[in-house]
Amino acid sequence: MSAILDSFSQIAALGGPVVVLLLVVSVVTLAVILYKLWQFSSSGVGRHKALSEAVAAWDAGDRAAARAALARSTSYLAPVVEMAFDAEPGATKRLEAEAETRFARLERGMRFLDSVAQLAPLLGLFGTVLGMIAAFQALQDAGSQVDPSVLAGGIWVALLTTAVGLVVAMPTALVLSWFESRMDAERVTAERAIHTILAPLGAADTRRGTAPEGMPAPAHG
Repeated sequence: MSAILDSFSQIAALGGPVVVLLLVVSVVTLAVILYKLWQFSSSGVGRHKALSEAVAAWDAGDRAAARAALARSTSYLAPVVEMAFDAEPGATKRLEAEAETRFARLERGMRFLDSVAQLAPLLGLFGTVLGMIAAFQALQDAGSQVDPSVLAGGIWVALLTTAVGLVVAMPTALVLSWFESRMDAERVTAERAIHTILAPLGAADTRRGTAPEGMPAPAHG
């Protein structure tokens, strides 16, 4: 740990305040990513087996099995599905709004990650520009007694900020892309569950005179 801290302190001393700012941003970004991973795990994101079984049972017309499967679900979408079980067919918008409220909680902090992914390279480039200005000022002050090693040293130190900015931005962009893909899948799952429950195939079979298994078909006079 001490070796890592020493490396960070050396990089900060070479890169100046821009590198220090990027290092602080990287620590905050890591904290946000870890929090989001914990939040996704505790909310049951992607773990909808029992919920899917409940929706499938409801679609088949087995209401008791559907509610029993829903009772086993630990998904954050379970309350929305339970509301859908008791809702009228025209309540689609209300149920979608309830699901979006839960999605909004899961997406909290993702805008910050998006900002870091976009601004970290620009901040690194800004540090590089400042470093290049300082390097050429040193070159001008040297006059005719120019030492190429001094200029080269100033340039690589200036480029260090761009490298740090990219190191912060690239993993952040990858993690954010994964989070967004998970949320897209969650929206598809919620939409499918809501529409399936409000318009189950079992009800359609009943209207056509082919009742679900275990239920008598309606009599036709």
